[in-house]
Amino acid sequence: MIIELGHYALVLALATALIVSILPVIGARRGDISMMDIAPIGSVVTFLLVAFSFGVLTYAYVASDFSVFNVWANSHSLMPLIFKISGVWGNHEGSMMLWLLILVLFSALVALFGRNLPDTLRANVLAVQSWISSAFLVFILLTSNPFIRLDPAPAEGKDLNPVLQDIGLAIHPPLLYLGYVGFSVCFSFAVAALLEGRIDAAWARWVRPWTLAAWSFLTLGIAMGSYWAYYELGWGGWWFWDPVENASFMPWLAGTALLHSALVMEKRDALKIWTVLLAILTFSLSLLGTFLVRSGVLTSVHSFASDPARGIFILCILLVFIGGALSLFALRAPKLAAGGLFAPISREGALVLNNLILTVACGTVLTGTLYPLALETLTGDKISVGPPFFNLTFGLLMTPILVAVPFGPLLAWKRGDLLGALQRLYVVAGLAFLAGLVLFYLKHGGPVLAVLGLAAGFFLIFGALADLWYRAGIRKVAANVAWHRLRGLPRSAFGTALAHAGLGITVLGIVAVTTFETENITSMKPGETAELGGYSLRFEGMQPAVGPNYTEDRARFTVSRGGVAFAEMSSSKRVFTASRTGTTESGILTLGPNQLYVSVGDASKDGGMVVRIWWKPFILCIWIGALVMAIGGFVSLSDRRLRVGAPSRKAKPARSAMEPAE
Repeated sequence: MIIELGHYALVLALATALIVSILPVIGARRGDISMMDIAPIGSVVTFLLVAFSFGVLTYAYVASDFSVFNVWANSHSLMPLIFKISGVWGNHEGSMMLWLLILVLFSALVALFGRNLPDTLRANVLAVQSWISSAFLVFILLTSNPFIRLDPAPAEGKDLNPVLQDIGLAIHPPLLYLGYVGFSVCFSFAVAALLEGRIDAAWARWVRPWTLAAWSFLTLGIAMGSYWAYYELGWGGWWFWDPVENASFMPWLAGTALLHSALVMEKRDALKIWTVLLAILTFSLSLLGTFLVRSGVLTSVHSFASDPARGIFILCILLVFIGGALSLFALRAPKLAAGGLFAPISREGALVLNNLILTVACGTVLTGTLYPLALETLTGDKISVGPPFFNLTFGLLMTPILVAVPFGPLLAWKRGDLLGALQRLYVVAGLAFLAGLVLFYLKHGGPVLAVLGLAAGFFLIFGALADLWYRAGIRKVAANVAWHRLRGLPRSAFGTALAHAGLGITVLGIVAVTTFETENITSMKPGETAELGGYSLRFEGMQPAVGPNYTEDRARFTVSRGGVAFAEMSSSKRVFTASRTGTTESGILTLGPNQLYVSVGDASKDGGMVVRIWWKPFILCIWIGALVMAIGGFVSLSDRRLRVGAPSRKAKPARSAMEPAE
């Protein structure tokens, strides 16, 4: 009975979402407060209904209720509890439920924390959110119902995909969806503002916290997905430019541009067209990622579904929301006022350069991802666009931004002093280049140009610290005064510095591991030793082991340095009992920011085991940098200036932001 209640709650959620989709919009047009008040109440009710339905599905997994087709197809009674819970979204239907849950959660948060918004804007934003919720509720109920029953109920389930039986499944999808779906709020703000005809600095102030939150979660989600693939798939890589990896990376690039564009609009009332368009495009790219994962148009380890009917349904949703939003933008954009003027050499100019590079880079990734699909559809020819294309094009495009980022915070608004910024950063640049040389010398290997890449990472880190240094006036004023100034800086200043420094740490990790990584593929028998990265790995032999729902053969290794053993590590071949499917579990030994990585293969002809060993210097910097970036986003989000709303301007009479551009 409880399963039917979960299904019925989805139907009620759809009915509620449809009401919120229509009545508040009419109320906003008429100025009817009572109709507009339906929006926050209805949004919270929709969330409660979807949360109840999601809870019922989770209960079915935990209780191993195999009368539910979705549970039978993706669970097993022997699975550990954590994998039963995370298995809820380890399939198409359940992942769509998680997508929907986070979508209505953001709607409820806007309803609860958006009380300082104008009534009409809040009503329109929540109505647009409900349009999206309604579309995906219809999609779930018609094509992806997770509550379908089996009669008679099987005694046991088919088990979850063994690759997904990992803690990564519990962390990666929720974080990724919080980012993906969080950008829906920015989209709704953009569409609502275009409907209402008011886009100004206050609007940018209201949008920026939601952008920060979504961007921070998406950063964490991408980083966690990268690390999960790195240690789980046993291939030793951290990014492969897989189409679905690209589908998550493109909204991140567009969201980064949106974040900076909203800052300019808030501070200088400029870049209105940029900001609104980026708000639409960022969530549009999130929807595109949803289509790629679930349509069956591509083959990927990340894909959830391959049902063309579902793909067509999502494609229709894409066309309606993306096409409708862009059409509305095209209708309204010519009426947008120009906003504040600024010189090319200014903080605004630096942020515009940042946005140009990010959007072009995003377009490059989009082209490389979709071109093979388009070509196959039109001609039937199959081609592959892989890492060489993306590494070359994306790497070249992003190089200027690595140099420009430290300059932005040091330039003044409206008109900056480039020479002054250079004078402040020449010492930083020198120290960064010296640090790159020292690191290159210590690792003694790789192409000479790697020094420039290492220096770029250090330049970003030192440049972020220099921004705080100069703001506090260190060495120019007394130490106690400098400390007081540093403590008095807004949290957004520290958040910006952390985000820029985090980018530098990630760049440093990427360049270092690409340059200094070494690999050894060999066949080993018990007692034999392999050398790599200054370490010795002695193969001790294979040892059988039994897990809760699998058996495995574990290859054990003793790690030595300078003839002294100091650690043990293992890699295993695992076979799951229910599905009889095998996986390879890598062995990883962390040594500071470096890692030794071991992956055992099949038996060789000489009676040994094929073993792949990697020495990966500074690889943890890739994910540590992403974590620092996300922390920077959350620190900025805690700035009270983002919670009190934009100040009203009483010096000038109010005017519509939709006046003709000058």
